[in-house]
Amino acid sequence: MSEEEAGYGIGAVSRLLGVPAPTLRTWNLRYGLGPSRRSAGGHRRYDAADLHRLREMKRLIAEGLPPAEAARHALTRTGEPARAPGEARPAELGGAGAEPAGAGVTPLVRAAFVLDSHAVTRLLESSLAAHGVRPTWERLVLPAFDAVCRRQDDSGAGIDVEHLLSDRILAALHGHALRQAAPAGRRPVLLACAEDEQHTLPVHALSAALAEEGVETRVLGARTPYAALAHAMRRLHPAAVFVWSQQELTGATAPLAALPRLRPAARLIVGGRGWREALPEGVIRVDTFREALAQVRRTLP
Repeated sequence: MSEEEAGYGIGAVSRLLGVPAPTLRTWNLRYGLGPSRRSAGGHRRYDAADLHRLREMKRLIAEGLPPAEAARHALTRTGEPARAPGEARPAELGGAGAEPAGAGVTPLVRAAFVLDSHAVTRLLESSLAAHGVRPTWERLVLPAFDAVCRRQDDSGAGIDVEHLLSDRILAALHGHALRQAAPAGRRPVLLACAEDEQHTLPVHALSAALAEEGVETRVLGARTPYAALAHAMRRLHPAAVFVWSQQELTGATAPLAALPRLRPAARLIVGGRGWREALPEGVIRVDTFREALAQVRRTLP
C-alpha cells in the first residue's frame, strides 16, 4: 500500500507543506482542518483531500487573510461545510476548550450594531457580575466579535460597531477589576502587547480574570517596546510576564530571548496567533484563556 493510500502522519504533512506540526495541530483544534482518516491501528491520518485543504489554507494566509477567514474559505472551496459561529473564531485567547456561546450573544450583537453603548455596557457588566471574566470572555465576547467580523466580511461595513464594542468591553473589564478584592501581596504579574501590536483586549481580559483571584497585575498595554518591558521587569520583579501578539508581523521571537533573566525567576508566557517562529528556550506558548490562567497560577504560591 502506498503512503498516499495509507494516509499521512502529521510529521509527513509538516515536511510536505513546510508548515510546523504545532501549527497543524492548532489549525485542527481551532478550525477543523485536521486528519479525516484513521489507520488500522486507530491513528489519525491525513488523506489527499486533507492536504488540499491545508495547501489552500497556507496559500490564503500567505495572501494576507487572517487564519480564521482563510480556514472558512479553505473548507468552503474544498467541499466542507463552514464552521458554526464560535467554532472558527480568531485566537483571542479562546479557541480550543472555549464553552458554547451564551444566550446573551444575540442581544449584545444587536445593541452593538445600533451603536447603543448603554445597552452594550449593561449586558457586559451583567455577565461579568453573574459569571465572571472567563465565561464572559469565552461565551459572550468572542462569539459577539465573531458575528461582527462575519458581517464585515459579508458587507465590508461594521468598523464603527467593532470600535464601540471594543471600547465598552475594555471599560467593563476595567470596572470589574476595580471591584475585586485587594491583591494578596504576591509578586505582580506583568502583561504587555508585543512591540507594534495594537490589539489589547486579550491582555486586559486576562488582567481582570487574575484580579478576580486576588492577583495583582500591571498592564503596559499596546505597542510596548521590548526595552520598556525589560525595564519594567527589572523594577517590578514579577512572578510572570505575559506578552500578546495577534498579528504575524508583531510576533518576532528573537527579542524574547533578550529579556532579563530575573532572580527569583519570572515565567515568560506568550499568547496569540502572531508567534509563528520557534520560541526561545523557557518561553511558554498558550492558545486558550484557561491555559494562560493555569500557567500564571503555577507561578504563585
